[in-house]
Amino acid sequence: MLLRETIRFFSQHRTLYCYLCLSLWIFLLIAGMYKYISTADSQSIFSAHQYQPFAVEDEMTKLKKLQTDCNPYRTIVRKDDGGIFDEWKLQGVIMLTRHGDRGPMAHVRGINTIDCGAGRQTNVLLNKYRTFLLNTTVNAPAGHYIYNKNGPFHNFPLLPAFSKACLLGQLTYNGIAQMLQLGDLLRSTYAHSLGLLGKPILAPKLLNTTQSQTTYPPEEIIIYSTRYRRTFQSAMALMYAFLPERWLSLNLQESHSLAFCFADCACPKADQLSNLLAKEFAQELNKHPTVAAVVQWIGSNVLQNPTPKMQPLEVRDAILSLICHNAQLPCRRSAPYYMGTTDNDRTTVTTTESNDLINIDQDDNNVNSAVNMVQGDSQSNRIIDPDSDAMDSEIEGCVEASHVTALMSYTQWQGKREAQHKLSRQQGLLRAYGLIRNIVNHMLKIISDNKVKFVLYSGHDRTFQFLLTALGIFKPTENGHLPKMSYFIPYASRIAFEVYKSDAGNGDNAEYYFRVINNGQDITRMIEFCEGGRSLRINKNARGSKADLCPIENIIRFIHDDYFTLFNATNQKDACSMQKNNEF
Repeated sequence: MLLRETIRFFSQHRTLYCYLCLSLWIFLLIAGMYKYISTADSQSIFSAHQYQPFAVEDEMTKLKKLQTDCNPYRTIVRKDDGGIFDEWKLQGVIMLTRHGDRGPMAHVRGINTIDCGAGRQTNVLLNKYRTFLLNTTVNAPAGHYIYNKNGPFHNFPLLPAFSKACLLGQLTYNGIAQMLQLGDLLRSTYAHSLGLLGKPILAPKLLNTTQSQTTYPPEEIIIYSTRYRRTFQSAMALMYAFLPERWLSLNLQESHSLAFCFADCACPKADQLSNLLAKEFAQELNKHPTVAAVVQWIGSNVLQNPTPKMQPLEVRDAILSLICHNAQLPCRRSAPYYMGTTDNDRTTVTTTESNDLINIDQDDNNVNSAVNMVQGDSQSNRIIDPDSDAMDSEIEGCVEASHVTALMSYTQWQGKREAQHKLSRQQGLLRAYGLIRNIVNHMLKIISDNKVKFVLYSGHDRTFQFLLTALGIFKPTENGHLPKMSYFIPYASRIAFEVYKSDAGNGDNAEYYFRVINNGQDITRMIEFCEGGRSLRINKNARGSKADLCPIENIIRFIHDDYFTLFNATNQKDACSMQKNNEF
């Protein structure tokens, strides 16, 4: 009976039945589309998991790992550096360092809100350094401490202009703290072993003085620096913590090239190789549109003057200025300016004019003008707080951890490819020839007259990359394994060539070896002419750990006989000459 009534009801209300079925179908269609859109949105072009070759780790975990490129103060510790080996004596150390933490190389939005200070943990050593400078140097009108010795660095400031600022390309107080920590490490590692704590020499009385002056043999310590404030200030801070009693007697020599090539800089082929590599990796980005979209998104949020086609390394440097100082990742509003900002103010923020750039080697007046420029409109340049109600418009989007890890993963992948590229090896050999030749000359001075004790090159990340590439560090091992070394060089990095003499022989029978320590890691056996059986493995301590020593003859033979073999040449002139067919 009930079934009969139901059938009769539907037969009389067919129109209602059709409407119900149609409504149900529309509901299911909308629900399905909403689920599809949500899934697609979670896998947007800004997701780090969109391209597995470049991001495979948990995003937030990897974001924390990115601070290793910043080389935080607490991570600068002694590892394999130095060593007292039975029957071996340390004769000298030749060291290359990268400058400490610096401001970004391009204008970053809100950079004036970021604290780039040293932090409370480093105040003791930093305060000692500032007190020392106050008592021993000229205090300029702006309150800065000036290096008043004659020479290429005369009137250079010894400290950054402001204690918490991140100025364009300038060393920060955090960078000063890093170099002080590194110098303190070197003091505990090398000062006593090299005999650098000996008594000074009593010098004759100087004019206008009533007391005799004390000095040290000037040939024992040699310091080179490029003519950038960040490398000069880094070298002076390091040397204060390393040898404060010798600081006043130090003399710095200028390197006109970041490669420290000295008299061997002219090389047309190296310039051409650099252009070819830049062109190839720029084209490589076009093959990864997802990465290109991430680069543009981050760059448009972070950089004050973004361009239509930004390069990953340019954006990487900008985002590191936030990560290294624990700053908040920025957001962008749909409206390009704040309440009360005029169209003229907005134009000032987004245009690129010649006065936006500063020469980081000029005096403090230019530095101050750059600071005023960056801080001129603090609201239009600051990083937006997503919870802030400072604007009426809604948030258009934020730079997220997934975006940053995607960018960093791609640049690491690109860096590995560049490190192992045959053109990079050729460029590294040509660029680093002058530096390696200078290192070998100092090695020979160390073992011949025993007067040179410590040599310092205060340089840049590219200096490291050229040197490590020329030494074959990034080449696959004999087993075909790739080295576990990053192509990117952290701030305040160090690479030391430690020269040892065997106690077994004397005079002409003495044996001299060296080993190479990169940021506390012994990489001697990774060097092309020291790998395998070409090095001597000795006992490092009673617990059975080993150390590798490479004969100095190997690096001498390398620089004189084998260096230009890859170019089918025997000298730099032939290796640097341009080939007509532009083939390498």
